[in-house]
Amino acid sequence: MEHILTIKNLTKKFGALTAVNNLSFTIKKGDVYGILGPNGSGKSTTLGIVLNVVNKSSGDFKWFDGNTSTHDALKKVGALIERPNFYPYMTAEQNLKLVCKIKGVAFSKINEKLEIVGLLNRKHSKFTNYSLGMKQRLAIASALLNDPEILILDEPTNGLDPQGIHQIREIIKKISAQGTTILLASHLLDEVEKVCSHVVVLRKGLKLYSGRVDAMISSHGFFEVKCNNQTKLLQLLENHKSFEKIKVEDNLITAFLNEPMKSENFNQFMFNNGIILTHLVQRKESLEEQFLQLTDH
Repeated sequence: MEHILTIKNLTKKFGALTAVNNLSFTIKKGDVYGILGPNGSGKSTTLGIVLNVVNKSSGDFKWFDGNTSTHDALKKVGALIERPNFYPYMTAEQNLKLVCKIKGVAFSKINEKLEIVGLLNRKHSKFTNYSLGMKQRLAIASALLNDPEILILDEPTNGLDPQGIHQIREIIKKISAQGTTILLASHLLDEVEKVCSHVVVLRKGLKLYSGRVDAMISSHGFFEVKCNNQTKLLQLLENHKSFEKIKVEDNLITAFLNEPMKSENFNQFMFNNGIILTHLVQRKESLEEQFLQLTDH
């Protein structure tokens, strides 16, 4: 599959502070790739380096086949890495016409991109009258004007209300479904889990995980159980090869699986061994639980 961006051993130091520490990952065509981490983990610095606005200290990155200069490659990139910055008393359409002139894009693209972000019926409204969510959506439309091969978004839902967050996420899914590769920096686990196919998890510039989101949460899950004979239940679980870890909180026992098991088979096994369960729930570990384990909470 075609590579869009390859980052290899990338490091950025600001004096004694190492903001990005020997980071490597590859984004392939069609990926929705999330950079996940708390504030200060190196997400924005990484984006700044590949967009040529921050100088790297060491390591390397290459766009596309590696034979394209960064300057030429960035003509095929759309990016939103700061708060939307348009002329407040000009309409959305007027603002986008200016962007078209700068990018050398035909004005005919404007309606197409406003349609994608749900602002076509507000194209004659002044930017100053837009809500924060609408401003963010207009900025995405602006970044799409040159039909980029990859769209880069830095914390695109920051500061938005729940409706605004939902709208931005649906737009990201729509853009991805049309074949555009997306690189998204976020500190929100929920965001990455809902819209990303791949993720790299950072903490203080260090990579803790990179790969598919579904592989990160591909544990076999766990059972939450209660019964009237907790001692015997614990003994059965501890001697069963399918369980790797048992946790007890008050009367609730959590048994983590190391291989697949159906709840009906588990229930039958307990019944055959004289245990009548009063509570049985099977769950999958969420991305949040995986993330907390990775980052030591």
